[in-house]
Amino acid sequence: MPAASKVVIYQLVVRYFGNVNVTNQVNGTLAQNGCGRFADVSTAALAELKAFGITHVWLTGCLRQATLTDYSAIGMPADDPDVTKGIAGSLYAVRDYFDVCPDLAVDAGQRMAEFKALVDRIHTAGMRVLLDLVPNHVARGYNSVVKPQLNFGLGDDQSTFFARDNHFFYLVGQSLRLTHDPHWAPPGVVFDGRFPPEDGSPAHTAKATGSNSTSASPSAGDWYETVKLNYGFDFTTFIGDYSPHPRTWQLMDQILAYWQNQGVDGFRCDMAYYVPLDAWTYLLRKARTRNPASLFLAESYPNGGGPIPVSNLDDLISAGFDAFYHSDAYNALKSIYQQIGSQDNYDGTITHLSPAQRAGRLAYLENHDERRIASPLVRNMGPGSSGFDSAAAGYQLAPLQFLFGNGPVLVFNGQEVGEPGAGVEGFNQDTGRTTTFDYWSMPEFVKWVNGHAYDGGLLAADQQALRHFYADLLALCQDSAVVASGYWGLKYFNRSSQFSDCPDDLYTFARFASGSGRLLLIAANFRPNSDLSAQVRIPQPLADTVGLPDPVTVSLILDRSGRRSDVLSQQTRQSLVEDGFGVSIPNQTSIVCEIQ
Repeated sequence: MPAASKVVIYQLVVRYFGNVNVTNQVNGTLAQNGCGRFADVSTAALAELKAFGITHVWLTGCLRQATLTDYSAIGMPADDPDVTKGIAGSLYAVRDYFDVCPDLAVDAGQRMAEFKALVDRIHTAGMRVLLDLVPNHVARGYNSVVKPQLNFGLGDDQSTFFARDNHFFYLVGQSLRLTHDPHWAPPGVVFDGRFPPEDGSPAHTAKATGSNSTSASPSAGDWYETVKLNYGFDFTTFIGDYSPHPRTWQLMDQILAYWQNQGVDGFRCDMAYYVPLDAWTYLLRKARTRNPASLFLAESYPNGGGPIPVSNLDDLISAGFDAFYHSDAYNALKSIYQQIGSQDNYDGTITHLSPAQRAGRLAYLENHDERRIASPLVRNMGPGSSGFDSAAAGYQLAPLQFLFGNGPVLVFNGQEVGEPGAGVEGFNQDTGRTTTFDYWSMPEFVKWVNGHAYDGGLLAADQQALRHFYADLLALCQDSAVVASGYWGLKYFNRSSQFSDCPDDLYTFARFASGSGRLLLIAANFRPNSDLSAQVRIPQPLADTVGLPDPVTVSLILDRSGRRSDVLSQQTRQSLVEDGFGVSIPNQTSIVCEIQ
């Protein structure tokens, strides 16, 4: 990948990316509902992703997780249902950090060889590989079959809640009592509320839960299937002890080194802000000693209070992360749709950022934790309770999110064809998300997979158009004006209080390289259920900074139909500043214009 380029990540959940079994029986088993395999991510599939504009493939859910599927034949029996979510199991309850999920292999005994072959295919296709790192917690039944000598918990002092060199936090003198989610009652699965490894007997002390719960009876809505890892930071007292380096730091470094040795180029780090910054500084420095080009992305959200060691997310960048989730922007867009927020709220999440901050924000409209764009809109609730009501919202919102900065962007598999995440799947209820707990397939995405031809042969015309639009938008992400750091928010300027022919439903910003003589103007129509016409102007200071020539040509280069090159006007620079140029933007749409 060229040095001057924008990172475009494709989140590929191997469990269902290549699964063409559309039985989708609620609480279905592996045999009933099927499962995607490493082998399904074929050379043909990767060629399509490369052509789509992807630079990095995030292989989601590959680490071996707790599951109710029995692999006793190869020494891996099913897990206790009381500490397992879903028949397939949560992708984020890691059972063995040195192994991959046997579900994903054609031959479970050769699963690591099949994983490595996939990594090699991705590299051959000209893309890089990201893997999950789940540093805050592991499955309650964590037990490595690959490297048992490196098991978390070995050598821990279970007589104390916290010790710097313990891997876990111990609820001394207590036994674990569990209540499973009442909505999840798969046939033939028996729950007794107990977990023998934490029954309170000697060397079997209950442990704190991954969500920072110190209750020995975590609630049914808690992360009860996980236990929290200890990095030398006592989350109950907010006191850290990092000298000498805690044992968990050293073990996590060995885990990172192991996967780097398998060819993994970077990591998406789950709940990164639950891990102390000192640990990240150590781990990322060590990882980049082995591979200076390693990419590290942080899942992190603004600290709402509580015992969390990272309160300022920009400190994650200082610790060595390349970018973290720009959840403020995502939530602000959702709030506009829910009619509880405004364009000014969204604008505020972007315009206040310095160039370095903008480069460190990972932009998205979907990921496995968020509701699908096409899932129903729910007003007067938090952003996590609502989708955008239609896949067509991507025509309006994706250009804003993907072009506002030169930081990474994320596309979630199925987003590009409008996968809705509809229906009850098993442990995952009807939440508008594609499940991370159950064996499942994506019915709309399967139409693109088309029997593993990966040619979109079964997609409807509107789905083909949407995917074409995303591909053209991702190509535009590599435009020199987007890869550069220049940004100029124009909400303050192109509004009715300044110009009577510029309605407030218009939202604009510019991207550019200073002195280049060229800029991109991104314009969105936020008028509900209506087309919009406006005159768009460029302020004199922006024209000077960019070094716009005289005269200038204004061209429409992206709209709902994708890339194009339609000259809108040829005019003097002074006319551009004083009179602007006319745009007509359809309902629920953003356009991109080039001025040079």
